[in-house]
Amino acid sequence: MRAYFCLAIAIYCVNIHVQARQNTIEPVDYVNPLMGTDSKPGLSNGNTYPAIALPWGMNFWVPQTNTMGNGWTYQYNAEKIRGFKQTHQPSPWINDYGQFSIMPVTKRMNFDQEKRASWFSHKTERSTPYYYSVYLADADVTAEITPTERAAQLRFTFPACDSSFIVVDAFDKGSYIKIIPAERKIIGYTSANSGGVPDGFKNYFIVYFDKDFSVAHTWHDKMLAKDTLEYQSGHSGAIIGFKTRKGEQVHIKTASSFISFEQAELNASRELGSDSFDNTCKKGRQAWNRELGRMVAEGGTPEQLQTFYSCLYRVLLFPRKFFEYNKANEVVHYSPYNGQVLPGYMFTDNGFWDTFRAVFPFFTLMYPTLNSQIMQGLVNAYKESGWLPEWASPGHRDCMIGSNSAALIADSYIKGIRGYDINTLYEAILKNTRAEGPLTSVGRKGAQYYNTLGYVPYDVNINENAARTLEYAYDDFTISQLAKALNRPKEEIDSFSRRCMNYRNLFDDSTHLMRGKNKDGHFQSPFNPFKWGDAFTEGNSWHYTWSVFHDVQGLANLMGGSKMFTKMLDTVFALPPVFDESYYGGVIHEIREMQIMNMGQYAHGNQPIQHMIYLYNYAGEPWKTQYWIRQVMDKLYHSAPDGYCGDEDNGQTSAWYVFSAMGFYPVCPGTTQYVFGTPLFRKMTLTFENGKKLVIQAPATDKNTFYIHNISLNGVAHTNNWIDHSQLQKGGTLLYDVKNVPSLTRGTTKVAYPFSVSPVLTR
Repeated sequence: MRAYFCLAIAIYCVNIHVQARQNTIEPVDYVNPLMGTDSKPGLSNGNTYPAIALPWGMNFWVPQTNTMGNGWTYQYNAEKIRGFKQTHQPSPWINDYGQFSIMPVTKRMNFDQEKRASWFSHKTERSTPYYYSVYLADADVTAEITPTERAAQLRFTFPACDSSFIVVDAFDKGSYIKIIPAERKIIGYTSANSGGVPDGFKNYFIVYFDKDFSVAHTWHDKMLAKDTLEYQSGHSGAIIGFKTRKGEQVHIKTASSFISFEQAELNASRELGSDSFDNTCKKGRQAWNRELGRMVAEGGTPEQLQTFYSCLYRVLLFPRKFFEYNKANEVVHYSPYNGQVLPGYMFTDNGFWDTFRAVFPFFTLMYPTLNSQIMQGLVNAYKESGWLPEWASPGHRDCMIGSNSAALIADSYIKGIRGYDINTLYEAILKNTRAEGPLTSVGRKGAQYYNTLGYVPYDVNINENAARTLEYAYDDFTISQLAKALNRPKEEIDSFSRRCMNYRNLFDDSTHLMRGKNKDGHFQSPFNPFKWGDAFTEGNSWHYTWSVFHDVQGLANLMGGSKMFTKMLDTVFALPPVFDESYYGGVIHEIREMQIMNMGQYAHGNQPIQHMIYLYNYAGEPWKTQYWIRQVMDKLYHSAPDGYCGDEDNGQTSAWYVFSAMGFYPVCPGTTQYVFGTPLFRKMTLTFENGKKLVIQAPATDKNTFYIHNISLNGVAHTNNWIDHSQLQKGGTLLYDVKNVPSLTRGTTKVAYPFSVSPVLTR
């Protein structure tokens, strides 16, 4: 109840603020950055933090409630704030890098993270993407933050006090600080990271104040270096002080660079200049409304609008721009792979195992220019490290499986996006298919087995082997499609076209499920389809059996045809939420999230099964897709701090909601088709980069009215269960005729089914 009350207060405050300004509500006013923050390691309601940032910004800011080094940097149930941290964290499991923090204190010169921490209340907290404020009770200070892409402004409103201070914490793992009183400035660098950085990694920061210092000391660990203005140690910081009048505001401008102090100064000058705090805030609001306003949703409940735009905000945060503009205004980047400063784009903080599914297809639909820049960044990552990044933060991280970069590269090119070196990317994709990398997350673990046997065996000490096989087979499909588009040799195309069918090697006729297989060709035994992990990744056989994105019909054929296929889909929801956690030695949070959602074995809180609901469209029962989509959207998402049903994961779980609200979903990236679901809003207007608009209408939709009876595109009946990318990009009106009872005839014949490699089995 507390979460809903606080959300209502936040929304009320936002609405009052907006009405006072312009008497209208804009898209950013619906966003609740606190959605998903009521999380902990054992149970994720999103595992998010309130990112104070611009879309895809190089730096985010966050109120830090947990101790230094804790990945759960902000938890909704926390009582104290320890600082306001510049963060680059993509996930609590991946943790942070290049972070430092700023914190006001009063009365005592407390700089230690425990002693400087202040009680706060959500009742005095205002969180938006472009502005954050909170009252720090122990300090009697109101703190405010507003960001740019590489800089930020902070504003602290102090009480009348002879002893007011501001702490700058450069964090541990190697840091440097220098106070320059004559310039009202502090500079420093932090080497703090959680891996994925080359030797010599630093984030250089600069902090400007608009008030003279009467006190200036550095500190290290828990020791004050009195009257010392410069310090380098494992954990360095600074504390400056002054007298303040009641209500006196101290303004701070700060920026950082992964390149140099000079570049940090340049970033500050370029992005902040002489702007006031309020001007930067206004620009941030405009930036978010510009991006969020590309999708105008109408005709939903306030809660649906809040959830939709809160999800869209999450989709627009990652991957992070890891590039800067030099003095000549050229795009340059510090390479997180070789430590050099090089020309061109670089993006980071993304796990493709999650985001190939819907985040990057969303970019190909709505942000092709950004997508092209990301592809250029992948070219640079490959040239600088020798491998495509599958989980980067900021460089290669040993996390998750697959070689899913192939999917998002193929999807980009096949949907017509250009402006990058596709031949180098294709070379990189081929390298991935041939060998294991220096980390298990790059290249293909078990490649030698997969390329000879057609699967990664269960009994050769390669974990998650069945999941790897299924993902490699799908990736091989996307490679075959890209190879065709690039007019590669026929034998090369044919090789990947054959290998994309390797999923069949793991299909067990006796259970109609995917199952690990030993090197000798026998299935692993005993087999428990409810066992998480082991042969699968963060899931069980009931989840991963559906990971045949490119050949759903082929999977249905293996099961015996459409009737058995839909029966198996139905069974996912009908089964009890039982599980075998023995592989992990305990119940991981993904298991617990499935268990408590009361949807059987359907585990929407993790990515492998999120597309499954759409598969009824491939078997003549699309009304079941429509039913289950609305069940998930209504029950498993809302805009409160506990608003997700599992890890949000770099925008993927949010992108599922955003696409589903439109009424279609990219089941198989690497093709140009989107599979129909059912729209959430009565009207949504998409504005594409080419200037054309697509108006999606479902005038009758409501909580109980979502079954599709007819679809028309620009007045022409559209009888397929899918729509093509090129049709959407031309704009126009997509009209859904929905009723409160299913249509048992629309989309039921095989000519309406979406693409599959295999033909429909006739039995």
